[in-house]
Amino acid sequence: MQILSSQFSDRAALTQYLQAQFNDLLPKTHRQASPIDGSNPTAQFIDQQIQPAAYARTRNFYQGAVSQLSPFVRQGMIERRHLANIALAKVGAKAAEKFIQELLWGEFWQHVADQRPDALWEDAEPYKTGFEAYTYKDTLPEDILRAETPNACINHFIQDLTVTGYLHNHARMYLAAYVVHFRRVRWQAGAAWFLEHLLDGDIAANNFSWQWVASTFGGKPYIFNLENVAKYCGDVVDCRPETNPELDATYEALHLRLFKRATS
Repeated sequence: MQILSSQFSDRAALTQYLQAQFNDLLPKTHRQASPIDGSNPTAQFIDQQIQPAAYARTRNFYQGAVSQLSPFVRQGMIERRHLANIALAKVGAKAAEKFIQELLWGEFWQHVADQRPDALWEDAEPYKTGFEAYTYKDTLPEDILRAETPNACINHFIQDLTVTGYLHNHARMYLAAYVVHFRRVRWQAGAAWFLEHLLDGDIAANNFSWQWVASTFGGKPYIFNLENVAKYCGDVVDCRPETNPELDATYEALHLRLFKRATS
């Protein structure tokens, strides 16, 4: 059995070594090291990442003022309470409310998982799409895994996920909705795919969020159209109609295409 080296002069040397060792085993989308540095974040770095007022205004935008500290929280390097205290000290309770609410969602999903552990991988409720669960595919299509779907913006988000190990929350919702509703794949397959790649992948927050999008833990399915992606991501992501044909439609048209209407 080959013993891998463990001493390197810097992160670049480690990255080069690992790529040489495993390049032939990885698909193309996995061959680039994540730009996220996993070393212990400094107090200065944490402080500059937390901009609660800007977060409240721009959090839904692809380049909004999100902290991107969730990988460090997930790996136990920072406590949510510490982040909340920094936000409160900076701007006070009112201006920090949206930022702290987002921190609390992680706690909420963990409490739900504690109360309903079986629902982590099982449908908490039936799909509200007009289709039975058995009609959804169990595995992800190859074009999704390769980031070669017909839609440029979806491919961009997949590359974010698989290359960096991080994905903006709005883009996570877009990808989940695309997988479940546009491609009719069970949410469990998508949730497992996310957990395979996300550096901040928390099973409770991840799986219940997928269920919320799918409608198996929510009142209705979540969908989006190209206009919505362009509003929040258009400055960075390719949102041209000609390169995103599956998404270029009104919500009314998408509902008719994606969901089965109830019949009396």
